[in-house]
Amino acid sequence: QAQLVESGGGLVQPGGSLRLSCAASGTIFSIYAMAWHRQAPGKQRELVASITNGGSTNYQNSVKGRFTISRDNAKNTVYLQMNSLKPEDTAVYYCNAQMATTTPLRSYWGQGTQVTVSS
Repeated sequence: QAQLVESGGGLVQPGGSLRLSCAASGTIFSIYAMAWHRQAPGKQRELVASITNGGSTNYQNSVKGRFTISRDNAKNTVYLQMNSLKPEDTAVYYCNAQMATTTPLRSYWGQGTQVTVSS
């Protein structure tokens, strides 16, 4: 059974940095696009950043210039480096990946990791 496991969340002051990691494990044949989404209390889940297996990236306007998504295909891992964090970045961050495993290609989600930006 393939799964995604996030790590790296926590409490940080405004202006600080955090690095999230998401590792895919299990029987995996291929990983295509990977992404980070977030959901703040009372709000819908939204796409933060995505990256293709070729390395092309896309960002939500509010995080451009502050967040960087990257991946290590050898480790089946995607990262989100978050700098200059703001209170409005507070949310549960979810990793998402399109993976071909023992089942046909489909979308997988991690369990989420809390990021809190507060003084």
